[in-house]
Amino acid sequence: MRVIAKRTLKKFWEIPAYSDAQAPIESWYEETIKANWVTPQAIKSQYANASICRNNRVVFNIGGNKYRLIVEIQYQAGIVWVKFVGTHAQYDKINVEDVNEY
Repeated sequence: MRVIAKRTLKKFWEIPAYSDAQAPIESWYEETIKANWVTPQAIKSQYANASICRNNRVVFNIGGNKYRLIVEIQYQAGIVWVKFVGTHAQYDKINVEDVNEY
């Protein structure tokens, strides 16, 4: 899969309060670029705790559920767009289906 954009993820973990997110986000990134997700079920088989949402959105729990990562996936093109990365508390204040913070 092609992830757009790693720079968004890096920008998040470079914030001193979220520096502990770097390792789990980088792990997710490395696994994702090697993946070939053609259906939501393919994601669930790799990430059982991922939440499949409307509008091709998927929510990943990062760092023991301390952080949330929302992506939009175009399965046929193999593209994963980062739409949101933040704390669980920040996640609780947004709408998964239309957030587009980055």
